Amino acid sequence: MSRKLPLAEGQVARTATARMLLRGGVEEKTGEALTARVVAERVGWAADLVAGMVAGLVAGHWNAGDVAVLAGGVDGAGRALPSNAWMALRRLGWGVEVPAGVRVNDRIVRMAQEQAGRILRGAQHRAQLVAGILATWPADVGKRTPAEWDAVREAVPGGRSLPGSVFKARTRQIAAFAEKCGRFPVDVFELEEAPRAARMLVLAAVDRQQATLERAEEDPARVLLRLQLPVRPDPRSYADWVWVACPLTLAPPVPPGAVLHLPTLRPQGHKVHADLAFSHPVPKTEPRGHTTALGVDWGLNTLLAAGAVRRDNDGTITALGAGAMFRAAGVMARQHRLRHHSEQLHAKTDTYARLTGDREGHHLAAKHATLEAERQYVADRRSGLNDALARSAARWAVDQAVAVGASVIYVEDLRSMEAKGMGRTLNTRLSQTVRGQIAENMRHLAAETGIAVVTVPASDTSKHCPQCLVPLRHCKAPDRPTTPGWKWAICPNPQCGWQGDRDHGAWRRIAARGLTHQHTTTIDRGTGHMTISRVIDTLEAGAVIAPTAPSPASGGDRSKTGPTPRRTSRPVPRRRGAPSTPSPRGPAGQRPEGHAHTDPRPPRAACRHQGARTPVHTISSSTPTSRNRPRHRPKGAALGAGFHLHAHATPPRWTDPPVTTPQMTTDP
Repeated sequence: MSRKLPLAEGQVARTATARMLLRGGVEEKTGEALTARVVAERVGWAADLVAGMVAGLVAGHWNAGDVAVLAGGVDGAGRALPSNAWMALRRLGWGVEVPAGVRVNDRIVRMAQEQAGRILRGAQHRAQLVAGILATWPADVGKRTPAEWDAVREAVPGGRSLPGSVFKARTRQIAAFAEKCGRFPVDVFELEEAPRAARMLVLAAVDRQQATLERAEEDPARVLLRLQLPVRPDPRSYADWVWVACPLTLAPPVPPGAVLHLPTLRPQGHKVHADLAFSHPVPKTEPRGHTTALGVDWGLNTLLAAGAVRRDNDGTITALGAGAMFRAAGVMARQHRLRHHSEQLHAKTDTYARLTGDREGHHLAAKHATLEAERQYVADRRSGLNDALARSAARWAVDQAVAVGASVIYVEDLRSMEAKGMGRTLNTRLSQTVRGQIAENMRHLAAETGIAVVTVPASDTSKHCPQCLVPLRHCKAPDRPTTPGWKWAICPNPQCGWQGDRDHGAWRRIAARGLTHQHTTTIDRGTGHMTISRVIDTLEAGAVIAPTAPSPASGGDRSKTGPTPRRTSRPVPRRRGAPSTPSPRGPAGQRPEGHAHTDPRPPRAACRHQGARTPVHTISSSTPTSRNRPRHRPKGAALGAGFHLHAHATPPRWTDPPVTTPQMTTDP
């Protein structure tokens, strides 16, 4: 199988990862079929050997000098270190200590050195961050002055792009150490212990003598992974390592012509997850030269608000339609309940840990272990819900850009936003959002179609009018203009008169700012992310949306000028074009023909296999509210209606509504 990816003009190579399961294997020497449980057991034995060697290597070099040498990229002779971590460690002479009586080949040692080198290289950033905070320690730990913020950001490499929450978290960690020990830590290596090594096999560090990956000629969707695995937890000789062939079925996102790379195996219980990396050509994204863009604004209940704009040759920017929203109120409510449950479990486990201490035979040790398992289970559920929400929101945003033909997505940069000063409830909800995961998934999905994702400054995107840049007046609702609120925005400029949802005005401002500042887009060399770092006043003056004339289909001004006409209390039922359904079996009568379906239950797909006694794994039936108010019951939450019933996306309206022509009537 060729590992060279052919590229055409205007294409770049993109490497992605697809996760799959090892569902069994065959021992090649004996021809014995191995179940998934047996394969997971043998992979776990190999992963335990590698994790033990990684832990010893990281602990032996967990100091400032060794980490600085490895991160510097130059050895003692002044030669550049290789990019592969295991080769760099061998150049420096950092060996691995193999357990006594255990026989492993050199490829197993490579995987241990590769994983340890990645951990030690990643520690350099934390070391620089802690050193910068210690060098510019604030007078008040709880609140830094603007001058102290500038000083600490200058002391840390790349500190200008780091969010303030990172500095605050490290400051609280150092303050806790100082309160406990009576002094400040010397560096991060005294502040933290060596990180724990994960149980995994990085097969990318080995060659064909340890693992191979071959694609089937008759079916490109099937591949065969061959690797050496031990037959016992402590292999005593090379005879205890045997070749095992594991067939894999590629996931649908993997293109047929993609170049496959050796996966990373992660044993979890009785399963083995294989993270298969593959490379395939995609259109090249451009930071400049865009005419149609999609603007995306962040929210809370309305998680995303997006819309498209177009820039003409004369520089006029026009909005394409009214935009759309991605609402996730039900998902966020469930996340809030899981967070509250997790906090209670943390408090209980801390209490049991304090009572039991280090005594293994304590009568509360079993309860403590049960609570620890439950706490980890809730944490996994929260992580899974965040991942599902991030993937769904990112997929929706990219689909909007593809539908309108946009070549760039402009997202406001909220890395520096801090959850403070907005009340306990709102601060908690802001801290629980997954903006970083959504943006990362958005970049990943947009790269498949050659759409660029650019972050723009978020200053004053919701404050100023998108058509005249005059500060907006916010109110509760359009019919309550005097009630203070943040949902509806009204432009006080009589010559403009724009009004609309606050989030809809924000995405217009974001898209217009991105199009006018697109020639200032910079690309980070390390991550490849595109960013517009600052706002230029002269360019911002032209970042306005041209007002559009009302469509004839809207009927002009629809303001109420008189009393509402009286309507009959019994409206005519909606008639069906199909005949009535046959009479059901049982005592129930036939539903009258023409009446709309009035069953209050959720759709059948939401209730499938979820009876009254089935444990609910989705949104529960209520959200925490005040005792004096009735509890809110999201639709379909009584029996669990699944994730997508609570993540709503409004249909896009990119083009103006069609003009309706008057119908011709004939006289009788």
